[in-house]
Amino acid sequence: MKEHFYPDLIRSLPEADIAWPGLQGWMLGNDLRQAVFMESDRAIDIGEHSHCAQVCILLKGALELTIEGKVNILKPGDVCFIPAGARHSAKSPAGFAALDIFEDPKRYQAKQ
Repeated sequence: MKEHFYPDLIRSLPEADIAWPGLQGWMLGNDLRQAVFMESDRAIDIGEHSHCAQVCILLKGALELTIEGKVNILKPGDVCFIPAGARHSAKSPAGFAALDIFEDPKRYQAKQ
């Protein structure tokens, strides 16, 4: 059975429909921003992409976040800003959790 980083209080929020295999997220937001509580219990490799501005706060594990070719190695407690339209990718070993805040309040839709 999978052990979750987040408690039921978070996991009872709407689950985000995330295309990246192995990555789960639960959404909270308003008409200005969207916050997604992300986690994965397996290694992830998110290919290069771009979207609205994003703030990533790493809560557990390690994250290699490449923004416009610059590699950033994050540890728990680190905060990183990704500007709108910036090409970025991410890699993490198993046991990752982060809080991502998106400028677009509709960055992710609820999983059906």
